[in-house]
Amino acid sequence: MRILCCDDEKLALQMLEMSVKKAKPDADILAFKYADELLEEATANGCDIAFLDIHMRGMNGVELAKKLKEVNPKMNIIFVTGFSDYTGDAMRLHASGYIMKPVTKAKVEEELADLRFPIVPKSDALLRVQCFGNFDVFTPDGKPLRFERSKSKEVFAYLVHRHGSSCTKKEIAAILFEDMPYDNNQQMYVQKIMSALMKSLKAVGAESVIEKSYNNIAVNVNLIDCDYYRFQELDAGAVNAYQNEYMSQYYWADFLYEDY
Repeated sequence: MRILCCDDEKLALQMLEMSVKKAKPDADILAFKYADELLEEATANGCDIAFLDIHMRGMNGVELAKKLKEVNPKMNIIFVTGFSDYTGDAMRLHASGYIMKPVTKAKVEEELADLRFPIVPKSDALLRVQCFGNFDVFTPDGKPLRFERSKSKEVFAYLVHRHGSSCTKKEIAAILFEDMPYDNNQQMYVQKIMSALMKSLKAVGAESVIEKSYNNIAVNVNLIDCDYYRFQELDAGAVNAYQNEYMSQYYWADFLYEDY
């Protein structure tokens, strides 16, 4: 979770940063005195939550929030101020929360517990998946996942591409072998490919990433940290990482953007 804080008053910024760190010690927290510096950081590296003082010289908090919403409409904006007359502006921007100064740990915790756009933690992800450029899969410590068969890797890529939507082995065969008939030999071959995939996942303790029911297979999107999924969530870092290349090694991989 990335949290950015902004207040043009030094002591107020220190109090804000300290309160946020006490409330969320495991988060990546950065503090900025100038609004344009926070905007630059959010644009380059993404932001889940922004605590913004409203009454700032130059670009005020409401103006900054508008620009941040252009970067990521699902960013949680929490306004911080000592002036109650800005409440209307804050609410019109669909802010996540509103804190009256002085900022305290308790006030921050209250707002974090009721975010407009809840943050899905990725700290428990079993795999990190890269879709932009070539498709690759890594363990949480950054080691590439070894696939015994190239087709097993392609199957996993296809399941990731489907974003949790299930498919049948026949559908997988159609992707892997195009117009070849789905006969007994091909069914057995697909089964071998799936077995090899599960063996590779099991070797790194990630077999639960695949969900199987009768003749239906899907990826559990909650157990992987994927740049494509982050893009769909309008994470600024993922959006900036996309350079018009998506699973480049697979002919069937058309980039799909879902506007939530």
